[in-house]
Amino acid sequence: MAAQSGGQETEGRPDGGGPRDESLLTVALAFAANLGIAVAKVVAALITGSASMAAEAAHSIADTFNEVLLLVGLRRSGRPADRRHPLGYGKERYIWTLLVAVAIFGMGALFSYYQGIETLTGHRRAAESGTVVGYAVLAVAFVLEAVSWQQAVRQVRAAARAEDLPLRAYIRRTDEPTSISVLLEDSAALIGLVIAFGGLGLHQLTGSATWDAVGSLLIGVLLTAVALVLGRINLNLLIGSQADPRIVADVRARLGRADEVEWVVDIVTVTFGADRVLVCARLDFRDALTAAEVERACVRMARELRDAHEEIDEVFLEPVPRDDPELRERVIARYGRTLRPRDSGA
Repeated sequence: MAAQSGGQETEGRPDGGGPRDESLLTVALAFAANLGIAVAKVVAALITGSASMAAEAAHSIADTFNEVLLLVGLRRSGRPADRRHPLGYGKERYIWTLLVAVAIFGMGALFSYYQGIETLTGHRRAAESGTVVGYAVLAVAFVLEAVSWQQAVRQVRAAARAEDLPLRAYIRRTDEPTSISVLLEDSAALIGLVIAFGGLGLHQLTGSATWDAVGSLLIGVLLTAVALVLGRINLNLLIGSQADPRIVADVRARLGRADEVEWVVDIVTVTFGADRVLVCARLDFRDALTAAEVERACVRMARELRDAHEEIDEVFLEPVPRDDPELRERVIARYGRTLRPRDSGA
């Protein structure tokens, strides 16, 4: 006998409220900034012939395309659950954000490497005119990127404070990668602009296009690093990561404290969307309880867990004997030990 409770509908989750609106604002602002910057950089790259400027133009074009992907992901992941997808579409956001990582590398990093190698080998001659235009475009782009970056930082810091986590820990644990994507993109853009400025300036000062080529290669390395970090974050979310350890510990403690429960045999939590957690637990109930009492206890405990943590969307509780050898092996394989009867989490 297994008891299940999912008393909250998908559209009532935070996906459709303030956090999602904040993500939409962050992405929309980044799209507007990147679109204008991309056009200006393309013109400047054609005028100056700079490999670094061309790499930055490709970077901004990729970022503009990426914001479209993020907007699509936000829209599609917010759809309510249906018969074919009973847990909703929350994980689709991770697919689109993973495509962003691929685009950053494919459209930005590879083109930057190509421009740098072409210039180093002498197959591409950088012009020495129009540098004033290049500097002006880089300066304006820096200001616009800084505006978008500030919005992304504000959202991520606010989310980290709401979770009571340091910024770095929040980035590692978050199940909402959209704002993190924009933050990483804008941070890379600001650093890339400084590199492009240095490459363009050193080329003008020394007359050697090697500096311009090195700038383009460094931008490629920067974008590769961002793509790898973003890809790793979304890969973990797509595989199915455990909920925040603090939630897991509290769920385990609450179930263990229930009067009807003798032993928490197994507990599994899975993140399946932004601020959406699935809880599955196997419990050894007191033998003296009737079937009706076990059913009522399951309903009550599921409600208490959802009330305590708004992230918890679905709860499945299964009565099992704690001495079942197969269950014991599965728990030890997962945790390295069996759970204690009233484990407060460790």
